Amino acid sequence: MTFPRAHQIALLGAAALIGLALAAGPVLADIKDDPTPPPPPAGDKKSDDKKKTSAPKTSQEKKDKQSGQQFLDGYKVAYDFIKAEKYQAGIAAMLALGQDDHPDVATSVGFAWRKLGDYNKAKFWYDKALSADPVHVVTLSYYGMWHAEQGNVLKAEDFLQKISLVCGGTGCEPYKNLKGVIDGKFTY
Repeated sequence: MTFPRAHQIALLGAAALIGLALAAGPVLADIKDDPTPPPPPAGDKKSDDKKKTSAPKTSQEKKDKQSGQQFLDGYKVAYDFIKAEKYQAGIAAMLALGQDDHPDVATSVGFAWRKLGDYNKAKFWYDKALSADPVHVVTLSYYGMWHAEQGNVLKAEDFLQKISLVCGGTGCEPYKNLKGVIDGKFTY
């Protein structure tokens, strides 16, 4: 990573913190602010199953860990933009991560597009997230909300049932949030 890129990320982070300090937007209970980092690229990992020791990490392992931390740091900045209702900046920051197939990234981008009123783009990103993880409960919840907002309550209830199966009941937050939207108790 070059210094100018690091400088840009630092500026984005500072802007996000200022935005959060000034904004009193709704809390995003479902979008994860601590996603799982993406796995290292398939060709980068050397397989040596014969020997597993606690020897010092190889330079590739250190690079993979650093890359994972860079993803988490960048995701947090992007998440903070979305949380502060700075949806365009959040979308740009999420896409800058270069992990469009990560379900948390795709869900966050879909959420931001839905909040901006672009339901076609939101659908595209929710579909992308579910392609990566078909039982990603946050995506199922937001996609159900997308259907409810489109007037398709029956389809939203289908998503509610899927969430119930994945969560093992009706007690998880994604279920409660979608149920509240379907029942008209709140918007999300």
